[in-house]
Amino acid sequence: MTISEVSKKYNLTPDTIRYYEKIGLIPKAPRTKSGIRDFDDETCRWIEFIKCMRSSGMSIDVLTKYVELFRQGKDTAGERKNLLIEQRNKLLKKQEEIQATIQRLDYKIKIYTEIVEGKRKDFLEEP
Repeated sequence: MTISEVSKKYNLTPDTIRYYEKIGLIPKAPRTKSGIRDFDDETCRWIEFIKCMRSSGMSIDVLTKYVELFRQGKDTAGERKNLLIEQRNKLLKKQEEIQATIQRLDYKIKIYTEIVEGKRKDFLEEP
C-alpha cells in the first residue's frame, strides 16, 4: 500500500506516518524500485498498534521504550507487560473520571428538565 492508502485506512496524516517511521515506532516500509514506500502487512500491523496505543493516551516516550524492548526479544516480555498494565490503569482512572463527569451532567440535565417542565420551583443558580 502507498502512504496515501495507509493514511486513509488508519486516519493518520502521511506526515505522522513518516514521523513514526523516522523515530522507529514502526519499521521502515519496504520501497518499490522507484523508491516509493510500499507498506506491507507487518508495517500496517505496527501502525495499527501504535495508533491504538496513542489513542489510549500512551506517550511517544513510553511507546519508544516499548518498541525498544520488543526488539530486544522475549526476555523483555515482563517489562512490556508492565508498561501495558500501567497504561491500562491510567485508562481505568480516566474512565472513572469520565463516569463521574457523566453523572454530574446527568444530574444537572435532570434539574434543568424539571425547571423547564415546571416541576421544579426552587431553582438555585449554581455552576
